[in-house]
Amino acid sequence: MLIAAFVFHVTLAEVVWAQEGRYRVGPRDRLQVRVDELPSLDSEQEVADDGTITLEVIGSLQAQGLSERELAQRIRDRLLEEGLRKATVTVSVSEYRSRPVAIMGAVEDPGNHNVPGRSTLLEVLLGAGGLSAEHGSTVQVRRRADNGLTDQVSISVRDLVELGDPAVNIPIYAGDLINVPPVRDVVINILGAVSSVGSHTFKGTQRVTLLTAIARAGGLSEEASNKIRIKRQDENGEWSEVVVDWKRLLAGKIPDPPLQDGDLVVVKESFF
Repeated sequence: MLIAAFVFHVTLAEVVWAQEGRYRVGPRDRLQVRVDELPSLDSEQEVADDGTITLEVIGSLQAQGLSERELAQRIRDRLLEEGLRKATVTVSVSEYRSRPVAIMGAVEDPGNHNVPGRSTLLEVLLGAGGLSAEHGSTVQVRRRADNGLTDQVSISVRDLVELGDPAVNIPIYAGDLINVPPVRDVVINILGAVSSVGSHTFKGTQRVTLLTAIARAGGLSEEASNKIRIKRQDENGEWSEVVVDWKRLLAGKIPDPPLQDGDLVVVKESFF
């Protein structure tokens, strides 16, 4: 199966995923049925395991595999066959149970969750107990379209939770996969003329720079060279190196370079 992933970083832009008319009713889904001309037929239905629902007047009919609109039309046709002169029927899914939403990662209660028919991302996350303390900076929502392609959107936790931006609080539908990647610790290895040689671990939410790393290592020794080397390995295993002038950095004349997980900082001894 061909799968294409489209990743968007959402800030203030509105996200629209048109789902109405695409969801197909399945067993154990809960439906709200309303007939304007015959209120006695208004009811909440749970789709049976064989995919049927049962209504007064018309009896049992197949609901599985139909959209809300198609099922409403089928009920209307049956009512007209039974002699009703006019029938205005609406059907809506009040709870998705045949295709639960899968929630994984840094939430308090990961797993499959049945969600109401009209739910937002924040409501679904709260239904899973909320974010755990290990959550990272983004929430990823993945949705498979009818054509087999998969769309993915990456949403800022700060925009969603702290700022409460309604533009990123997108609707969630049956079968969606929500992933809250946990924050990863950042490990910086520091060798040479520092007080504390070795690996130093920082929280993934921290901004780690050369100054903060050297401070964590207890500072430079008196024998330290003014030239500090930052070595970094890429995905192909190739190493690159950046040389930083320590005195110019302390004087604020050059930017404090950010460090990444796995970086190696080498402080050689000065010969002068």
